[in-house]
Amino acid sequence: MIIRSLKVTNFRNYDKFNITLGSKMNIFIGDNASGKTNVLESIAILGLTKSFRDGLDCDVIKFNRKKAIIEGRVLNNKQIKDLKIELLDKEKDIYVNSKKIKRYADYISNLNIVVFAPNDLEIIKGSPSIRRNLLNMTLSQISYSYLVTYNLYNKILKTRNEYLKILFTNSIADKAYLDVLTEQLVDKAVLIYQERYKYLSRINDYISNIYNNITENNKVIKILYKPNIVIDSYDEESIRKSLVDTYKKNYRRELSSGMTLFGPHRDDFCFLMDDNTDMKVYASQGQQKCAVLSYKLSSIPIFKDNNGTNPVLLLDDIFSELDLNKRNKLLKYVSKDIQSIITTTDLKNISKKTLNDAVIFKVSSGKIERS
Repeated sequence: MIIRSLKVTNFRNYDKFNITLGSKMNIFIGDNASGKTNVLESIAILGLTKSFRDGLDCDVIKFNRKKAIIEGRVLNNKQIKDLKIELLDKEKDIYVNSKKIKRYADYISNLNIVVFAPNDLEIIKGSPSIRRNLLNMTLSQISYSYLVTYNLYNKILKTRNEYLKILFTNSIADKAYLDVLTEQLVDKAVLIYQERYKYLSRINDYISNIYNNITENNKVIKILYKPNIVIDSYDEESIRKSLVDTYKKNYRRELSSGMTLFGPHRDDFCFLMDDNTDMKVYASQGQQKCAVLSYKLSSIPIFKDNNGTNPVLLLDDIFSELDLNKRNKLLKYVSKDIQSIITTTDLKNISKKTLNDAVIFKVSSGKIERS
């Protein structure tokens, strides 16, 4: 998958830019706060319909403008598609080949992306919701059935939570309706558990090798999936039985809480090193950063196997905490058969061969020039 061109209007600090990207490595160089990350953010929104930054959709609209527009021409499996997203104050419109798309599920996967940003250390250090969001973002691009199922799960979950509150306050409310909702929730949860477990198991096939290639260490890195119910086996019958039993045993507890306390919306996973050492507690910041980076890079062959094409790799300020050796190991790794878009404040200590093979853009005060 390759982004041929990117056109942006009224986005963050940009009035407008229209650039042609190289099919391999693209490096955006500029001072801090010059707008480099905004380029990556526009690509992320074009692919995912939302930013990897916190905030509202309307926050990306340039001050005193009514809407922001992001357009990209994408080559996907020998097929060219023109993608467009218009962001307004309280809504956004999405288009493929000038045709307006009504459902986000029908748009996602037109542009697959993997993003690494400085705040991604929170994937290890932060709350379980950050890790769940990461899983959902990736699996929604890889599997259409996952995306549709997860959206339906959230709708049923919301209704079930609302009805638990009604049951708690209204003694004549019908519990049979809750049972129907629970059955529907279980149906959707089964696939979510299976897809997450399968995906994280495949991450474990790659993550140690990538980590050791970048760091030149000899560590065993693995991801431990941590659902909040006991699952002995990830076949459909075992998951279903575990969920049904859990909801039955905890009916009173959920009733008094007014919310669904068990299910994939409470999932988590953690990073382990060597003898099951929790990297959140015992790893250095440098080790954590390389582990998260290795996790992200591990998803690339999974994208390739499932979608028949590599995603576009976005690396924001990736060099800030990597020494010279790790920096060039990483660049050698990502310069293979994949389009990468990298931001940095300088080109020091990047090998000449890497720079000669890359397309370099200079960013300054809302302007982009190809060097």
